[in-house]
Amino acid sequence: MPSRTDPSRTEPGSTDAGRTRLIERLMEQFPHVPREAVIKEDLLRGGLAFDESALSDNEGGDVKPKSYFIFSFDHGTLPELGAAALRRPPEEIVLTGGPYELRRTVVSVRVNPASPYRVAADDDGVLGLYLDGRRISDVGLPPMPDYYRHTLENGKSVMEVAPTIQWGYLVYLTVFRVCQYFGAKEECQYCDINHNWRQHKAAGRPYTGVKPVEEVLEALAIIDRYDTAKTSTAYTLTGGAITSHIGGRDEADFYGQYAKAIEERFPGRWIGKVVAQALPKADVQRFHDYGVQIYHPNYEVWDPRLFELYCPGKERYVGRDEWHRRILDSAEVFGARNVIPNFVAGVEMAEPFGFTTVKEAIESTTEGLRFFMSHGITPRFTTWCPEPTTPLGKTNPDGAPLEYHIRLLDAYRSTMEEYGLSSPPGYGPPGPGRAVFSVSSFMDSLPARPDDETP
Repeated sequence: MPSRTDPSRTEPGSTDAGRTRLIERLMEQFPHVPREAVIKEDLLRGGLAFDESALSDNEGGDVKPKSYFIFSFDHGTLPELGAAALRRPPEEIVLTGGPYELRRTVVSVRVNPASPYRVAADDDGVLGLYLDGRRISDVGLPPMPDYYRHTLENGKSVMEVAPTIQWGYLVYLTVFRVCQYFGAKEECQYCDINHNWRQHKAAGRPYTGVKPVEEVLEALAIIDRYDTAKTSTAYTLTGGAITSHIGGRDEADFYGQYAKAIEERFPGRWIGKVVAQALPKADVQRFHDYGVQIYHPNYEVWDPRLFELYCPGKERYVGRDEWHRRILDSAEVFGARNVIPNFVAGVEMAEPFGFTTVKEAIESTTEGLRFFMSHGITPRFTTWCPEPTTPLGKTNPDGAPLEYHIRLLDAYRSTMEEYGLSSPPGYGPPGPGRAVFSVSSFMDSLPARPDDETP
């Protein structure tokens, strides 16, 4: 098994001392992939370390701290993160300048104390991103938003109930903090939602399991009042899968009740999105009737064998073929452009069952992109972070090779162009220097368009 300090298991020039050579080789090999995306993908797949000078002062400081909004997205458990477990790192960082002349690039923070990338202050106290001992960009931190400085009447923080990500663009409402796919025979093999719940409770942090509708509305009212610039543009309702009921409600009604309440209280204030299982068409219609505008029935991984191995609960309760049929059916309700399923980019290459070459993995994933895009549906993806408490994280601590991620960006854009599709709605502006989507580089790698959302 490769060590956690080896950022990539198969790539030439990928040892700590040669990481710079690797990213520069890929920049040269794929000049049409933005150089910003090459570095961003490497940070997302392998994490970054923080000097104490770059950590936040939690909710009492001037920097927006990491909220752990659904998964840990870390390469270690809280006890293993050292100072970063006590003084949280920032939610995101923004990269600019440096020897690669980076345009503004927003990156979700995934902590890895052993990463060759480190955020640290120079002698003048100015933060930078360092690789192989060289400063490669300036680093900006997200300011603490005014709405985070206010609490609900019961004392809960807005960050706990309704955190914002993507540099404030998206309100992320994880209203069910655990998943009813439970245990080795049901949990998705790359997902640490249940462990993340357990570790935060063990650390004594507030981490509400089921968020009452009234608390969500109260937190949103605070955001609406103090977000005077209207930076927050969309909300996502999500959480673990529901295979039975919560409070007598099935999955469509459980998540739908929040959408209905939000749309009645704040009509038109935010773009409403729901991440849920691929549900039957009648259930999907309920989401639409409640006011949801965008539906994310995530398909996770394309290959049939890997779906069965990596998503055993979803295979057991729904099945891959039925999952895909339901995604296509949902386009009849929402319109194809507003159905945006996610996949977890990189798990295709996870040992011991995944593809052994980048070429095979990209061919499989592109087959899935072509399937959906040929129906007008534009998937998006999250860059796999191999959390160490998950089965795939334990056996693949270094994730997929960086070359896979760069080739995926190339294939993704090419397939979109083949089918005449443009960037999906609800993700902010596309284009290098403009994108705010922080957990993969797909929006950074798409062309900017005059009629797209502005930053």
